[in-house]
This record gives sequence, structure tokens and C-alpha cells, in this order.
Amino acid sequence: MNLNVSDDTEQMSRKVADWIVNYIHQTLKKQDRFTIALSGGSTPKKLYQLLASDEYKIKIDWDKLHFFWGDERFVPFDDKSNNAKMAFDTLLNLVPVVKNQVHIMRTDLQPDESAEEYEKILHSYFDRKKHSFDLVLLGLGDNAHTLSLFPGYDVVHEKEKWVKAFYLKEQKMYRITLTAPVVNKSSRVAFLVSGADKAASISNVIFGQHDPDLYPAQAIQPFNDGLYWFTDEAAAADVKK
Repeated sequence: MNLNVSDDTEQMSRKVADWIVNYIHQTLKKQDRFTIALSGGSTPKKLYQLLASDEYKIKIDWDKLHFFWGDERFVPFDDKSNNAKMAFDTLLNLVPVVKNQVHIMRTDLQPDESAEEYEKILHSYFDRKKHSFDLVLLGLGDNAHTLSLFPGYDVVHEKEKWVKAFYLKEQKMYRITLTAPVVNKSSRVAFLVSGADKAASISNVIFGQHDPDLYPAQAIQPFNDGLYWFTDEAAAADVKK
């Protein structure tokens, strides 16, 4: 595990942006594409805005990037809570991406159909490959959930399917999510976490007894040890004690 603690969210976002740019450059020296799964939430939003800025967007070969999502709320694309819409508004509409290399989780199908379609796309990319995504960006909830892996739901223990749809009772909506098997095959996985309200979650996930039913983010353990945590001081308070 690699832990990088910044003074605040702004500094953290810049560190992550620099790290991603360098990682993309190094990866594209060895292969002709870079696959990344994006996260929703307020913390990555700051990162996306930075990557879309004049300072950073010229440093990335956007036509070689292939975009995916870690999870999605089953709401229309134009809904403000749609993760894909947030990424388009803050990043993808502002940089020269290739349209057919951007793969959203569709919410104009039935949830199970959408999950099945997305899994087929992933298999077309990653079957017979050494790893799946080059990079998966993740957040962490104050209940230790990541992706749409929530405490007490069977999807946390999925071993075969790469994408699952399920009904989240607490939010009264369907969610579509990548599962641990495909994320753990990634070359690198990076958690981006900020705020004092996440301090206990980080400590429990990293140091707590292994119990994914209680701390679902513990299910994310990349097979090649490519796990990175980027946090601000507030979020890392309990880890640094």
C-alpha cells in the first residue's frame, strides 16, 4: 500500500494530477492505449477540473485514453447525480477525447441489461490480458463503501461477474457497479479521500479486522499490490496516529 497525505484537497488534487500524467506517459511507452475507470463524488470533481485546465490538458495524449466508470446511480444521464454527467461536465467535454473510447454505464436500459452490456464491453477489452484497467479511481464513503459496494449487500462478495446491478434500499434506487474481481485485476487502483468525516473509515479499512460486510472497501486488494491512497490531513488523522 502506498499512502500519500497532502495538506488539503487542493494540494492532493494537484499531486494526483501530476501522478496520473506521469503514469499515463510511462504506460504509453509500452502500449498504445490507457484505460481508466472514473469515480463520482466531490473529491474527483476537483481532479477532473484540474486535468481539464490549460496547465494539464496539453500534457495528456487524450486520443489514446479509453474511459470507463466504476459505478453509476440508475438515473438519467442529464440528472445532476449521474456520475457520467459530472465527468463530462468537468472533464470530458473540455478535452479532445475520442467519442467511441468513452463507455458510460447506460441508464436507458433495464439495470440488469445495462450491467450485462457493460460486462461484455469490459471482456472485449480485457480478456486474455495480463491486467484489466490501467487505473481505477475510487472514493470512500463515511460508511467505508467504495464503488457501489455497500455494507451488508451480497455484491461485496461477488467472485465471478465483473459488473452487477442491484437495488440499494437506503437510497431507493438501482445502482450499477464494477465488482472486486475486475478492479483487483487492475494495474493500479487509487483511492482519493478528503475530509475529517472519512478519517474513521480509512482507519477501519486499512487497519481494522478484515470484514468486507462492515468495511466493503477492504474487498479492493489489487493482485499486484498496485494500491494507492491519496488523502488530505483531515482524512488521514486516524491513520497517522
